[in-house]
Amino acid sequence: MAAAGGGWPAVCDKFRAARTLSAVESLKDPETEPYRSKYSARALLQEVKQLLSAAEEGGEAVLAVRRAVLEYELGVNHTDTEELSAGEEHLQRCTQLLEPHRLSPDCVSLYIQAQNNLGILWSQRDEIETAQTYLESAEALYNQYMKEDGNPPLDPSEHFMAEEEKLTDQERSKRFEKAYTHTLYYLAQVYQHLEMIEKAAQYCHTTLKRQLEYCGYYPVEWARNAATLSQYYLSKECFMEARHCLAAASVIFSQAGQVPSAEDADETEPDQQDLPERKAEIARCWIKYCLNLLQSARKLLEDNIGELDPDRQLELKAQRKKEEDEKEKGRKKAVLFGTSDICDSVLAMEEKVSSVYPLDFQEAREIFLVGQNYVQEAKEFFQVDGYVTDHIEIVQDHSALFKVLAFFEEDYERRCKMHKRRIDMLEPIYADLNPQYYLLICRQLQCELADTYYEMMDLKVAIGNRLEKLDSHTVKKINSLAQFAIKYYELFLDSLRNPDKVFPEKLEEDVLRPAMVAKFHIARLYGKLITSDSKKQLENMQTSLEYYTFLVDYCEKYPDAVPAIETELELSKEMVNLLPASMERLRTKLSSFV
Repeated sequence: MAAAGGGWPAVCDKFRAARTLSAVESLKDPETEPYRSKYSARALLQEVKQLLSAAEEGGEAVLAVRRAVLEYELGVNHTDTEELSAGEEHLQRCTQLLEPHRLSPDCVSLYIQAQNNLGILWSQRDEIETAQTYLESAEALYNQYMKEDGNPPLDPSEHFMAEEEKLTDQERSKRFEKAYTHTLYYLAQVYQHLEMIEKAAQYCHTTLKRQLEYCGYYPVEWARNAATLSQYYLSKECFMEARHCLAAASVIFSQAGQVPSAEDADETEPDQQDLPERKAEIARCWIKYCLNLLQSARKLLEDNIGELDPDRQLELKAQRKKEEDEKEKGRKKAVLFGTSDICDSVLAMEEKVSSVYPLDFQEAREIFLVGQNYVQEAKEFFQVDGYVTDHIEIVQDHSALFKVLAFFEEDYERRCKMHKRRIDMLEPIYADLNPQYYLLICRQLQCELADTYYEMMDLKVAIGNRLEKLDSHTVKKINSLAQFAIKYYELFLDSLRNPDKVFPEKLEEDVLRPAMVAKFHIARLYGKLITSDSKKQLENMQTSLEYYTFLVDYCEKYPDAVPAIETELELSKEMVNLLPASMERLRTKLSSFV
């Protein structure tokens, strides 16, 4: 091909220089001129456009593709400099020039990349459905090309290369697959925006697999995406898949700082300075994994009063033995990430924690200990000084790990000690919080502390019931735990009062159930207080009745509240009927002593 000013090699040199300015030099631009190199690259691309002329060899078809390459580069350049309308025009011209030949090996990769960038551009405009159309079109074109031809197509850059510089088939294939991986990556994000969650997860998983397969990824970004995907699998109770994502995230994260492929050798991964935070985020995902696995096992095993059902336990153990191997074998093929060396590391990571429901204390404890290790790892970065909310959420998860482990413990005394550990970690945090700034967290902690003391009181009562006679120490302990539970429930209820200290006549939906449960538990706690003083006992019964009556009266006034507290309401109605008679008997007994 002929071209003015030094011939075809000079044209190719200008094209290469423009790409280098965009991809490499632009990273060094000062903050005062963030697009300096991009603008210089644009000027060079415009020069190349002027220099292009019809050639004897190749003719109009070759010229059209080269023009399309320049329109594509200019489109990306304008998009990068936030000139979206100009960027769209250039990208549209690119696809128009290629349209008749879009399925040819010379054009297909460029066409898909132009569609990808139009998808990104429309996403930036918040026109997600338009973006979806472009990206799905790119996906369909890739599938059609692979079905009808399948040979490695030319990379767009090859249209400005001498014959001897052209890429190998292997490199062409790698770049084409990378462009398609980008299509899937952007589609995953589009589906997420459109709340097509299942489809988004499926595309995210495929993207992650392909990025490993073709070595086109940043370790930290890849690990973060895999850890995020694990949370989707957790929501579906797919624990084997969730564990695989997290194990892969941990393995790939350990590569941070290494360059994944020669193609990315001139780039550095963003967020390198954030490595400790990213590591702590992955640790938090592991905590959620352990917690969710334990909590799901508890749901399977608990009876109608929330205790472990031994018959169900035996049944599930027998069932697990039968199903486990086949189930894992079949599902594993669908989810495995990476090449054999990565797979080995991932499998070794997976072996550190189970993905099947724990069915007894020993199995639960193993999962608990893994979760607890990740709690310590996460807290190393998310310290209370600087990350108050994150730190408290991690401590709450740690408390929840102890709570669910206690479910599997048969010994009531040891169970009590686990709940005491929860108190010891939550109370100091609550004491340091200012409710003016952290009202929601304060309420969460008030309810959790109250529930924990309530649980401990119930356990102490159960221990006391096994004794021939309640000793004074056990009585004192039961009363003390009940009083602490009442204290924290009352603090929670007080937080709902207005500035004039008046309790709301109608409760907001988000606090309706917690407030009613607090009232119900306080009523029950006053009924559990042990005293030899009959007058005091009568006072406690009166207080108890008042709280039960509140629930009944509230639900009569606001019937729409009933579904939220059906069980508590039924029991409250019973107590409102029974307590007056019991109180009357006690009064009669008291008057006989006067």
